[in-house]
Amino acid sequence: MQRWPVLLFLAWVCFLFFAGIGLFMSGFLLTRIELASSSSCSDPFVPPSWERQSLPPGSCWAPQRFSKAVLVIIDALRFEFAHFNPAKASPRPYENKLSFLHHLVTSQPRHARLYRFRADPPTATMQRIKGLTTGSLPTFIDVGSNFATYAIQEDNLLAQLVQNGRRVIFMGDDTWEGLFPKKFFRSYFFPSFNVKDLHTVDDGILQHLYPTVDSGEWDMLIAHFLGVDHCGHKHGPDHAEMAKKLTQMNEMLRSLVEHLGNDTLLLVAGDHGMTETGDHGGDSEKEVNAALFVYSKTPLFGTGPPEVDRFLHAYSLVAQDLPAEQLQRLQDLFSGAVEEHAQLLAQVQGLTLVPPELESRLGSLIGRFQLYLREARAVCTQSWARFHPLRMVGGCTLIAASCLLCYMASELATASDSFYRSCLLYPLLWGLVVAVLLGLAYAFTQNGLDLLLVSSWAAAASQLGFFWYWWGRHPKRARLAGSQPPLANVSLRQRLQAWLGLAFPMGILLFRCGAMFSDSFVVAEARVAPFLLASLVMLLIGKLHWDGRLTVPEGPKQQLLGFSSYRREIWYLLCLVAMLLVCVRLSGFFHQCREEIPQCRPSLFLSPLASLRNTRAKNLFYLLCVALLAGLVCAVRSWLRHYGNLNSSDPLVLFVRWGFPLVVLCIACYWAVASSADDSLGKLQELVQVAVVAFPWAVYGLASVGLLLLLCNPMTVFAKDTRESAGSIVTPYLGVPSSEVDFLHVIPQIYRRMQESQKSCLERGGCKATVAAYGLGSVYSAALVIALTLLGFLLMLLHSERLSLAFLLLFLEAFVLLHIHTRARGLAGDAEPFSVPWYAVISWLLAASQFFYSTGHQPIFPAIHWNAAFVGFHLDHSTNLLPAVLVGANTFASHILFAVSCPLLLLWPFVCEMPSSQRKKPKKEPREELQEVEEHMMEMRLRESPEKFSTALLQLGLKYLFVLGTQLLACVCAAMILRRHLMVWKVFAPKFLFESLGFVVSSICLLLGISLVMRVDCAVSTWFSQLQLR
Repeated sequence: MQRWPVLLFLAWVCFLFFAGIGLFMSGFLLTRIELASSSSCSDPFVPPSWERQSLPPGSCWAPQRFSKAVLVIIDALRFEFAHFNPAKASPRPYENKLSFLHHLVTSQPRHARLYRFRADPPTATMQRIKGLTTGSLPTFIDVGSNFATYAIQEDNLLAQLVQNGRRVIFMGDDTWEGLFPKKFFRSYFFPSFNVKDLHTVDDGILQHLYPTVDSGEWDMLIAHFLGVDHCGHKHGPDHAEMAKKLTQMNEMLRSLVEHLGNDTLLLVAGDHGMTETGDHGGDSEKEVNAALFVYSKTPLFGTGPPEVDRFLHAYSLVAQDLPAEQLQRLQDLFSGAVEEHAQLLAQVQGLTLVPPELESRLGSLIGRFQLYLREARAVCTQSWARFHPLRMVGGCTLIAASCLLCYMASELATASDSFYRSCLLYPLLWGLVVAVLLGLAYAFTQNGLDLLLVSSWAAAASQLGFFWYWWGRHPKRARLAGSQPPLANVSLRQRLQAWLGLAFPMGILLFRCGAMFSDSFVVAEARVAPFLLASLVMLLIGKLHWDGRLTVPEGPKQQLLGFSSYRREIWYLLCLVAMLLVCVRLSGFFHQCREEIPQCRPSLFLSPLASLRNTRAKNLFYLLCVALLAGLVCAVRSWLRHYGNLNSSDPLVLFVRWGFPLVVLCIACYWAVASSADDSLGKLQELVQVAVVAFPWAVYGLASVGLLLLLCNPMTVFAKDTRESAGSIVTPYLGVPSSEVDFLHVIPQIYRRMQESQKSCLERGGCKATVAAYGLGSVYSAALVIALTLLGFLLMLLHSERLSLAFLLLFLEAFVLLHIHTRARGLAGDAEPFSVPWYAVISWLLAASQFFYSTGHQPIFPAIHWNAAFVGFHLDHSTNLLPAVLVGANTFASHILFAVSCPLLLLWPFVCEMPSSQRKKPKKEPREELQEVEEHMMEMRLRESPEKFSTALLQLGLKYLFVLGTQLLACVCAAMILRRHLMVWKVFAPKFLFESLGFVVSSICLLLGISLVMRVDCAVSTWFSQLQLR
């Protein structure tokens, strides 16, 4: 078996896709142009009304009104949280809790105001901090920086304060530390990423806030509270904990105002809003709708005209490529509005009653200012963030060529050395030569080396090498015909059947890809993907019926011989299809909602058990989850025991026997303590905090041990020495030999072996040791099943407790799909057991997409389960890599499981070979019966044709990558063509990003799954070698 060429070929194809994704992403995701210039008090400014008056000390461009300022940022403070409605008799938990703000606004109207603050999307915390401090617009790709903050280099508020000698003190969210290093006079940073922690940041701020205010050793104080945001992520806004947290903020503001001096300005703001599920990151109304409160003990309003900074002139000096007509229009619009504003102020001075005509002019003036702001924002967006069309087209071309390469190679791949030499080695050399030449060109021109461009050109060159050598090495006749029979020898009906066999699955795939261009489809994909899966399976059944495969053989003799078994197979297939439809229907109970569907309500299974207030319901759900988890272990162990893979005493088998129940016990204990963590008090609280960290680490450790044992020795075969005929004979017996059912199957084989052994001994005059191997016929599948079970444990741990029901449904549906695939191939009389049909691969990937949504995910940033980053971690992480891996594993759990288990599509028909052989058949001669029994070697049939085995794995991997790549290509084309669409950043761009990340995760896991099969094959070869030495 050629192991390394297969893995290298698949890895090369993955690299081609990765290069295309990177190139397209660099051109599609907008790059903001940062201004390197920085303002200073000495810069010329438009003369204000006090042009010839001397400014007070400490002023810069304008008179200083306050000597100190306090900025309180309450993360995710939606406007509804701060607004007070006295008419509400029974407010919701997040309503009417900040009563002190209402008291100040009503009792001191000239001192306090509450505003509705509109936040620019994306509404992630780091991007909002950038927007608040720099006055610039965040870009879409900045959301990815939430895991890693980078220091702000452009001009910003804190840099100006420090530059002018002001003392800035910060306390709260440690995100500011990365954005503004060494900018604070004194700082108190607290870990911010653990969204389950509601109190550490807020309590730390309250410990230092009032003493710092009273000390007076500061000019600006910034306090960034996170409790409200974390409470929304953990419980949602409509929860009793939110009422407690907002009440705490209300008392904090009351105490803070008492400590403020008369020369201090207080600003209370939310950096963004919050959805009904407690998430943020998008641009929905509730996410961009935040609150802004202004207060001072000296009058703020009604004392003089506000001054507006005309930044446009200074900006035009550095943005020379802005359209001149747009700049002129903005200048005219702003100047006219300012002149009218000055006229209105002159007319109302000295008047006690404002005439109605002035009120209408004031409304018109406000509209003109708003129009100016909207147009200025549009111009800035167009200037700061731009597409790169050439890179987008290049990335799209690379991905399309990679899809074509996958299809061609999957249909025409062979295991010969010439195939790998012409289709792998030579293209790799082409790409390497191009990469070296480009690297030398960059070195000689002294330009910065762009690794992305070099990789993209190398990928394109290797693709051209593949197509060139394929076209030159193979004649046209072979390219057209391939391995298929000549069309002249095939009847019209057979040709139509073959065409339909490919047209139905490819039609479903093309329909799915074409619908990616519709924003309505992307929004409703959680319902469309299961429908397409069910449609594909029903089309498969319809095709079998149209081919006459679901009817009983005609004729009395055929009916006598095959009526019972054939009818049983048909009914078994139909029952499997019905079970699949039930699974598809049940998976709809675990969906997350998008804000584009207002009538949708998120599934109750998405929230953790700790959010349940009914103790009885919490206990019932907990017992159900633990029972089903234990049922999964029992089912896996029963399957392994049935095929004889639990008979040996190897470490891996012992781990399956005893390690699996221990993992389930640790997960159950973690669920128990996590669901009751908020109810524990005193010393019990400390114990619970330790247990919440200890039990996940126990699961991580046990799963790692199991995977390590699987990697070191994946053999789950029990070998027994006997005395038989000359030569080593291996028989893949099934099941535990002590069971009655298996004895009925094993004893006749042993009897026949004994007869043949005695006859051979009499003829040759000697005997050698013989080995009876239990579980050898399913050794490849057993390793994959064990690996999938361990991965399932880890992924269930990263989700909320009740989503374990969705994972059990996932395993059940995958099991049903494998059996449908096996039974359909058996009824269709497939003569190519080493080839996986297209419908099986497409249905497998549709199931992966289905369970992406059925595990509570959506291709939008607010739906990301950030809680997964802190399963097993109480405090903040020291590195950003680990939380990114945990959140990624949570998000793409279904992609991981289905990609790793992809080789089962090839192995499962061989595993199910023995049960199908136990049908009632006509009586034959003993020698014929013995030969027929020996034919059922299950997965050992793959060992008989190692070249076909490696080719089959290569073709399966290429088909899987082709379907994945086709879906990705559709998302790329949709994002490129519709980049000016109104919903591009709300629908198409997030879908492209999630599809790209899903492709990367799936391709890597596919390589790992195929590598595991090859590791088992290597272990089987070693086992046979040791057997021959006995």
